[in-house]
Amino acid sequence: MTEDKNDGATRELPRTEDEWRVRLTPAEFRVLRQAGTEPAWSGEYVDTKTAGVYHCRACGAKLFDSTTKFDSHCGWPSFDDAIPGTVVEIEDRTLGMVRTEIRCANCDSHLGHVFRGERMTAKNTRHCVNSLSIRLEPSE
Repeated sequence: MTEDKNDGATRELPRTEDEWRVRLTPAEFRVLRQAGTEPAWSGEYVDTKTAGVYHCRACGAKLFDSTTKFDSHCGWPSFDDAIPGTVVEIEDRTLGMVRTEIRCANCDSHLGHVFRGERMTAKNTRHCVNSLSIRLEPSE
């Protein structure tokens, strides 16, 4: 059994892609398990300003605090930092370029990509995340 270690919950994670297909909608599966990208400006969290914590939509692990979200005007939710230890970076050479993919450290689901050196924030980092990869838990 794989357990979610980031939010205190214990729940079994799917072991096969077929099991993930049952848990996720087709659009979520395409993004989270097949490293797809939702169309720019289509995601529910692009313009969200609500305070809270963003969790992995696949496994529920905490990933990003809303205080790190900023307007990058790129068409996807952007965060200048992840909660430490929750995101794994992987070199991505698809589409004829070198980028850095980010995945959930708990369930290995695709979140988006991280970009550095754009000078958009003091941390000089932009985690460009698909709305379909995350779910907001608003603060009380």
